[in-house]
Amino acid sequence: MSTSTPVLETALTGLQLHRRGKVRDVYEVALDSGETALLMIATDRISAFDYVLGSGIPDKGKVLTQLSAFWFERLEGLVPHHLLGINVEDFPAAARPHADVLRGRTMLARMTRPLPVECVARGYLSGSGWKEYQQTGAVCGIKLPTGLRESDRLPEPIFTPATKADTGHDENISFEQAGEIVGQDLITRLRDLTLEIYRRGCEHAESKGIIIADTKFEFGLVRDGNPATDIVLIDEVLTPDSSRFWPRESYTPGHGVPSFDKQFVRDYLEDIKWNKQPPVPSLPDPVVQKTREKYIEAFRLLSGRELI
Repeated sequence: MSTSTPVLETALTGLQLHRRGKVRDVYEVALDSGETALLMIATDRISAFDYVLGSGIPDKGKVLTQLSAFWFERLEGLVPHHLLGINVEDFPAAARPHADVLRGRTMLARMTRPLPVECVARGYLSGSGWKEYQQTGAVCGIKLPTGLRESDRLPEPIFTPATKADTGHDENISFEQAGEIVGQDLITRLRDLTLEIYRRGCEHAESKGIIIADTKFEFGLVRDGNPATDIVLIDEVLTPDSSRFWPRESYTPGHGVPSFDKQFVRDYLEDIKWNKQPPVPSLPDPVVQKTREKYIEAFRLLSGRELI
């Protein structure tokens, strides 16, 4: 397992860049069938408070890709997904000259039409949900019991959709608002899938000593597909970037819970009193190393595998 310089950006000659996100560089590639697929490269960039930081976390992208692949395997039969493979030797010929960059951190994925709604499942009261509850007693329009504390387990998991933002912060919306965006039948199906994926993920994670406090999923439609039957799970699944992972053995409600995700980075930025505006700070080596260790520990516990 490499601890080399983090991969912060890619420039792959001979491949067409589709888009760059906060974490991923996405390229288009032709399959033997003539269809266009995507190479989704998870770099080692890390974002916090809507900004990509000046430091990367070595091997972070490999954790995101390989943990997502693990979950896609476990979810077979529940919902179709976009993953075609992560083995670089099986990628189209145009990608193979870049094997050293792609290996372990890249998904070859079906191209879909992404839906403009983040699908969030919450089983515990934390993050933006906790802030909203303190103000309104509800989360995304869902009324919750009074007297809940930060990090309390909810009576049952709730579906709290959000708008998707390429820049800036996603905005929590109600189920009804989400239905206005994508249609009532489709958002109902997405809610049911989200809560079932979350349930299955929590069941496995808790057997490995991890609580998944909340998580978000993205879905797309097969191009020109039927929204009722052609929903595809896309992007990443149940990773430290898309989820809040807590160690079960040290979980106590009533305050924030130390986690396996990038909360460690957020806490550092709060400690140094960064004003969440440019210039964006870099992270000291001890924070980089500790964050890397947390990501890899979560991967090993959940998957039972070693990073490649």
